[in-house]
Amino acid sequence: MNKDKIFNLFSLTRKTVIITCGSGKLGTEYRKILTEAGANVVSFDIADGIDITNPEMVKKAVEKIYKKYGKIDVLINNAAMTDFDGFKDAERFAPYEDFQLKIWEKEIKVGLTGALICSQAVIPHMKKAKSGVIVNISSTYGIVAPDHRIYGKKKFKAVTYPVIKSGILGFTRTLASYLAPYNIRVNALVPGGVKTGYLDEQFEKGYSFRTMLGRMAKKDDYNGAILFLCSDASNYMTGSSLIVDGGWTAW
Repeated sequence: MNKDKIFNLFSLTRKTVIITCGSGKLGTEYRKILTEAGANVVSFDIADGIDITNPEMVKKAVEKIYKKYGKIDVLINNAAMTDFDGFKDAERFAPYEDFQLKIWEKEIKVGLTGALICSQAVIPHMKKAKSGVIVNISSTYGIVAPDHRIYGKKKFKAVTYPVIKSGILGFTRTLASYLAPYNIRVNALVPGGVKTGYLDEQFEKGYSFRTMLGRMAKKDDYNGAILFLCSDASNYMTGSSLIVDGGWTAW
């Protein structure tokens, strides 16, 4: 295979990509690599004035993009709730019997309901074109339980997170089955934890110890995986999950 064929396999030239939470830590990285691959990337984010839990707002935004580019090729359901203003750490990391329903409902609405709303808005365009790709972002905690020992004394990973990320995997499989007759592929990316400048040292050390590679991910470690899933390089893949977690779940 020559270099041109390899380039074309991963090329997204003139493809239209919508990504939710495209202004976030990983969303920004995804936007960069997809843009470099030639895509027109549009972010659906509160920072961009779009509330993905509002069906009418999402539908109007999708129609505007379709009118501008004439197609919707890829949707990346990347959003997770990051705005916890008004909630104390003790509430977010509370024992599960004390976990507040208002946090549960807010996180579920963004992480799961938002993915459905955005998918519903793009599916008619993809069906019409008989082509499309949907990538849902899950997590290692979508396939294994959180290790609460690394979060510190009397702190527990929020119960909502693994519930949402597990739900995303089920959503991926059922959507893939439903959309396969229209040549629309649906897969999930399952990333591990990402090193940031504000993580607790004890948490980072504990998390790194759990991985085979002995470290947390760098912010650009998932760029190759997201490009693979969005491009023709993954043309015969649907209903599947691509796990990129430094070996955490392979022990």
